[in-house]
Amino acid sequence: MPQPVPRIMLSAAGSGAGKTTMTAALLSALCSRGLQVQGWKCGPDYIDPMFHSHITGRPAYHADPFFLSEQPMAELVSRVSADADCAVFEGAMGFYDGIGQTDQASAYTVSQWLKIPVLLVVNPKGMGCSAAALCHGFQTFRTPNSICGILLNDIRSGMYNYYRELLERETGLPVLGYLPHLPEVQLESRHLGLVTPQEMENLQEKVRQAGGILTKTVDLELLEQIAGEAAVWKAEISEESEKIGSLKSLNYPVRIAVARDEAFCFYYKDNLELLESLGCEVIEFSPLHDKKLPENVKGILLGGGYPELYGKELAENQSMLESIRRALDDKIPCLAECGGFMYLHEEMEDADGNVWKLVGRIHGKTFPTGKLVRFGYVNLQRNLDEDQVSELKERMSIADSWILPDENIRAHEFHYWDSTDSGSDCLAVKPDGKRKWECIHMEENLVAGYPHLYYPSCKEFAERFVEKCRSGYRE
Repeated sequence: MPQPVPRIMLSAAGSGAGKTTMTAALLSALCSRGLQVQGWKCGPDYIDPMFHSHITGRPAYHADPFFLSEQPMAELVSRVSADADCAVFEGAMGFYDGIGQTDQASAYTVSQWLKIPVLLVVNPKGMGCSAAALCHGFQTFRTPNSICGILLNDIRSGMYNYYRELLERETGLPVLGYLPHLPEVQLESRHLGLVTPQEMENLQEKVRQAGGILTKTVDLELLEQIAGEAAVWKAEISEESEKIGSLKSLNYPVRIAVARDEAFCFYYKDNLELLESLGCEVIEFSPLHDKKLPENVKGILLGGGYPELYGKELAENQSMLESIRRALDDKIPCLAECGGFMYLHEEMEDADGNVWKLVGRIHGKTFPTGKLVRFGYVNLQRNLDEDQVSELKERMSIADSWILPDENIRAHEFHYWDSTDSGSDCLAVKPDGKRKWECIHMEENLVAGYPHLYYPSCKEFAERFVEKCRSGYRE
């Protein structure tokens, strides 16, 4: 049985406490000590892992208990972190915030499954003794729990001893240190979360500065000791899991064009690794800057991102638009999610009211709503009545085999834009089953819609995509 890597989780009472800033500073500080550090995000967010990767120089992954059950998550964490000195997990929202009004699929869930010691990040601004009540409440709300220390954020150095004495006396938890108010290292944000690392000016210097300060204000020796004392969990890595991420024996028979640039950058590393394990070679290209698709590609991935910020540039790159159109007309299989789905529309309206002509495969327009639309986790299933199910099972054609009637694939939605035609070939069903809506355009060579899909939750879906690419499907 492999020995789990030393590990620590940073969580908080809720969003806005400073988890991301504290995590970024901690990753930088640990890396500056010569450690190989593996970043993890407990939730579906794309942007925080991009920061983790930027700082550590290693791909970041998601430990998301809606997408993965306990054993597959343990296998993933064991495999990915095997060559690291420490794994740092950043919680999503508040520690106990899960699906609906429950702690299901929360950072707490991850900490229990993987036996991760947790440091609670607290911003005590405007609080005195109430800060202790907050921490004590989180200690006792669920048992067992692995909260074993506190980190303070955004406080004056002169107040640190006050809060440390108070919190250690009232909770029995060690306070490992603090970060002061750092306006000079502020991580800027926009509607989907933080601005991406590629866009942030002087990011490396900002993170290095924050890490240098944390090295002086946080007891890293104690933190590493806590991480190193994390309990062993049972995580036998299956042969199938070992195969994923090990590409030595592959001859890359299937070339997949993956859009990646300033406009398209939201991808789960787990998704790409699964495709690679099935025999794909990932070839990145830029819809913004390149003139056409890469040569000899057999499939296309158009991921999420911020195409709405680059409408003019995308619309003016006519040669790329035409290249995408020809590929789709030639029945090249394509998966398009959220921003990629927007790119396939006839028109896209940006936040300033400008309307841009794009690929045109999806009829209609995508437009801003000014608010989150259909936010959260969903299970995707085919939108079929009983007669359609029977008919499908009888003919089972390649055009209809993306998702079978008895299958579902887990996904999430998070977008401020909507479409005049979001599709109706699938149903997005909330985990509690109380709400559902139509979504997804599903054609013989195309799956396109707002949901972000997690392929390992339905490996058959990924296998069918690769097989369609491999077979060079033509009508």
